[in-house]
Amino acid sequence: MTVVHLRRAEPGLLVIAPERAPLVIDAAPGLDVLVLEVVGGHLSWSLFDEESVPAAVLDDVEAAQDWVWAVYGEEVAAAVADDRPGPLTAVPARLASAAALRRLAYAHWASRWWPASTLDGIPALDPRLLVEEIETLSEQCEMMVDGEIDELSRELDADASLGTADTSDGGGTASGTGGSSSEGDSAPIGRITGRAEDYALAAGGADTSDGLIVARGSGGWNWRRCPPGILDAGENAVSWQVTRAAGVSTVRVSVVASPDCRGIVPEHLRPHAWVRPADAPPARTLSPDAEFTTPLHRQGDAWTGSVRISGTPESSPEITVFVPGVGPADPPEDELTTRNRIRRFARARLTEPTGDQRLTAETAAAETDEDF
Repeated sequence: MTVVHLRRAEPGLLVIAPERAPLVIDAAPGLDVLVLEVVGGHLSWSLFDEESVPAAVLDDVEAAQDWVWAVYGEEVAAAVADDRPGPLTAVPARLASAAALRRLAYAHWASRWWPASTLDGIPALDPRLLVEEIETLSEQCEMMVDGEIDELSRELDADASLGTADTSDGGGTASGTGGSSSEGDSAPIGRITGRAEDYALAAGGADTSDGLIVARGSGGWNWRRCPPGILDAGENAVSWQVTRAAGVSTVRVSVVASPDCRGIVPEHLRPHAWVRPADAPPARTLSPDAEFTTPLHRQGDAWTGSVRISGTPESSPEITVFVPGVGPADPPEDELTTRNRIRRFARARLTEPTGDQRLTAETAAAETDEDF
């Protein structure tokens, strides 16, 4: 049994939620929030809480009444029908359906936020296995969900068409400077396989003979600013170095590619890097045309690019990696703690007994983890 609170969030929205549960109407839902669109509204859970009773934000109460009783029980369903706010005891009438809903939400979360990383030794999840399980779970939850899988299948088909590209060139060669793409930029990208140590050097970039190296460093990137399957999710995936030659400072940026980066990445999904010198004001918006911004080009197992800046940096520049148009305009500033916790969660899912059954894709990843 779980205590939930029924309340009106605003005209037209009814909330059913356990204490301190994340909601889709929160100002900035966390990376660790599972969200599922259902008939009449949205459900949400915390990734790190195995509680099967979700929080709900309903925008069509009449439509949602077809399933509220199954997830929350008759007491809550009656209170929703009577629009009677207050604390209530949720006792799912169909425990299997409630568990399947959370599992479906988790599968959707994994398709977007699973932290695949060669550097951290976290293998990617097979998208085919994910979509097959999502289809199966959607059928089990057909009373609650409607029309989600068609869009997901279209996305998978598009992804598969990229994966069938000829990968014999292994990524080609690409320019490391800003400007339009060179011929090598459209070369196919092969699937990365191998151990983390084989690619650790990619995070350090390459030394250059073009000038004196005056600074270098590494760090992570904001997961909200790039779709999955392009960049390594490791916290040291981004590396940079500043060189000085003939009175010009050049910042070279390198980002390790995701272990499941495959096929030809469409131009509109290719990452960019914005270099903010120490004396420059913060950017209000990230744009590929902004000053000190360069597209990153695939070069081996990394995305690389360079930017020229005036003067000699007296302190380390700030590097922001992003895909234009992806992510909120004003994302949370620091989610390092959450990202680290998600990485630990993912490793535990593959290497330790879990409180619930693994997804099929997780089981397959765990079986190949030793050779990753």
